[in-house]
Amino acid sequence: MADSSRASRSGASDAGRVRQRRVRPAARSAGEEASWPLAEVVTRLRRALRTGVRAEFAWERLPMAQIELMQRLAEQPGLRVKDLAERHRLATNTVSQLVQQLVVAGLVDRQPDARDRRAVVLALTEDGRQLLQLWLTANQRRLQSALSELSPADRSAILTALPALNRLVERLEAAESVQHPADEVPDGRR
Repeated sequence: MADSSRASRSGASDAGRVRQRRVRPAARSAGEEASWPLAEVVTRLRRALRTGVRAEFAWERLPMAQIELMQRLAEQPGLRVKDLAERHRLATNTVSQLVQQLVVAGLVDRQPDARDRRAVVLALTEDGRQLLQLWLTANQRRLQSALSELSPADRSAILTALPALNRLVERLEAAESVQHPADEVPDGRR
């Protein structure tokens, strides 16, 4: 009885999710047909991870925009505020405010630019690296837990898709740099 009750709730929940989804654009090609479900899944996955981390850690009050800036600085230390703004397609003053909040929190440090003493570059502090690592570990733990509940076939399908998904990300990043060539700068600096 409990199983049938759970199944009916699950079915109702699934039906509710379908009704809540946005209207799907008309597809004109196979690529367009595949892009909508992929975009929807990626969006839902990001949201699930973000909200899950927030529920798990009371300290996790950083806006996603700050996490993304910290991730970028972990990958590319020594960027300027302007570089971050351009790479994330945000207004420079918005990124400046986000960076200031990270500096005040002790997560990011401003350092003189060795190539231009009038400018500063940004780097994660040790506290920033540790907090980012905790955030990444929490997401990894949530993913591992969810993956362990999937069938072996589903886990295998996801792992098999990873190389293609990585190539898709590379194509999207390459298209972005072609659309906005000013972002491509030697050494990641202006």
